[in-house]
Parts: sequence; C-alpha cells; structure tokens
Amino acid sequence: MTIAEQIHARLQDAFQPTVLTVTDDSESHRGHAGFREGGQTHFNVTIRAAAFAGKSRIARHRAIHTALGDIMGRIHALALDVDA
Repeated sequence: MTIAEQIHARLQDAFQPTVLTVTDDSESHRGHAGFREGGQTHFNVTIRAAAFAGKSRIARHRAIHTALGDIMGRIHALALDVDA
C-alpha cells in the first residue's frame, strides 16, 4: 500500500469524511528538500468532516497529525485543506 493510500485509509477511518482527496505532489518538488525518487514525500489533503465542526484550525490539524501517527515521520510535507 502506498503512503497516499495509507493516509487516505487512516483519515477515512478516523473522521468518516464527506470529502477526502489525497494527492501525491512529490514530483513538483523535484530538486527541493525532502524529495526522494519514487515520490511519496509531499502530499496535499482536502478533507471535510463533521468531526471538525467547532474546532480551531490548529485543533483540526493536530487531529489529522494524530490520526496519521507514524506516517508523519515518513513524509516531508503535508498541505491540509480542512473544514467541517
């Protein structure tokens, strides 16, 4: 299973979102810090879930980082677009 698939599965399980897209954006960072051949280093995530209602931006991001756990140590960048 790719890292993108793992991110998707963990976020799906943790938040049961109505919208969830995980995009591997690694290739556009070729030559930059953290890039590895084969990608799987830079990701963009869009997620919409009722679980985020009433939470601050920081609380939403922390919840996602917690849900991803050890994956966070295996990637270089994670851009988040989070809303309820």
